[in-house]
Amino acid sequence: MLKHRGFPGRLPGTDFQFTIRRANPKGVTRLIARERFRDRAPADKRADAGFMAALWEAFGEEPFERGNLDAGRLSWLFGREVVPAEEPFDPESYEALLQIDVNRARAAFPEAFGAEE
Repeated sequence: MLKHRGFPGRLPGTDFQFTIRRANPKGVTRLIARERFRDRAPADKRADAGFMAALWEAFGEEPFERGNLDAGRLSWLFGREVVPAEEPFDPESYEALLQIDVNRARAAFPEAFGAEE
């Protein structure tokens, strides 16, 4: 399992986890597309935006390996702002390649991209 050095382990000042410390001995947690409802708590929305900002800063538009990124946090973005970067895609692999769908990510989390334009 690739460990993304320099990637924040959590959202600062919270318990929202962004990375895991070690591989799961029982098997890799499957990535799924979780539904984000309008009534989600503001803290959850901040965690999503913070995670997207960290992904953008670390990887930009380039494909990246799932590695030690938290499956639960990725699943809130998977299938929308973060998409598979390879076919066939294995949602239960630490080596799976992902990529930010920049247009969808900018639309959903404009604050994560700062004032680049």
